[in-house]
Amino acid sequence: MKLRQSLGDEVTVWMDASPEAVWDLVSDVTRIGEFSPETFEAKWTRGSTGPEVGAFFAGHVKRNGVGPTYWSPCRVTACEEGKVFEFSVGTDAVTVNNWGYRLSPREGGTDVTEFFRLDGSLPTRLYWLVLGPLRARTNRSGMRTTLERMKAVVES
Repeated sequence: MKLRQSLGDEVTVWMDASPEAVWDLVSDVTRIGEFSPETFEAKWTRGSTGPEVGAFFAGHVKRNGVGPTYWSPCRVTACEEGKVFEFSVGTDAVTVNNWGYRLSPREGGTDVTEFFRLDGSLPTRLYWLVLGPLRARTNRSGMRTTLERMKAVVES
């Protein structure tokens, strides 16, 4: 299922591991620096200590792997152990985009889908119209890299 119409995209990689084993990787935001080519660290914030709906964390991002570098505030929006972990990126008042992982058991392993979707505001639609194809390509490549690195860890 492609999310291009809704200003987003997704990548799926099959992993030879249970959804529970994969869950431990996708829901532990403090490990994202091991996997992501852009987000090199993250920490729980505002008193949050682990994955649950409403928990806050911040991701330290190096845009396109080269900069600028900044902290992105995030809030967990969906958290169903072994199935889905999703979070919004933005301020308390404005969500810029949403990222997440869906886990589906298949053939003794797990299909792991990383996805993103942008909000549908006019400024975002205009941004996506102009820069969307380039950013979508970067995001797809980054999601594939992230998932392949997770696969290497969870299958080792």
